[in-house]
Amino acid sequence: MALIAAADATQPRLYRIEDAAKLCGVGRSMAYEEVRLGRLRTVRIGRRRLVPLKYIDEYVELLMRESEAAG
Repeated sequence: MALIAAADATQPRLYRIEDAAKLCGVGRSMAYEEVRLGRLRTVRIGRRRLVPLKYIDEYVELLMRESEAAG
């Protein structure tokens, strides 16, 4: 397992859906809809649903691919 760099250690690895929405530049409702559709993946910890940073990056890549395919 790779060690996390010191700069990365201060950055959260899991985000609430509302915070993930802000990072992606979309609204809260849109983020919940994308989760419902399975486009923005999440993990469950107890009753909470959180978005790992990796899944946020994957979602942005998905949006970029869709944009390139459409244009």
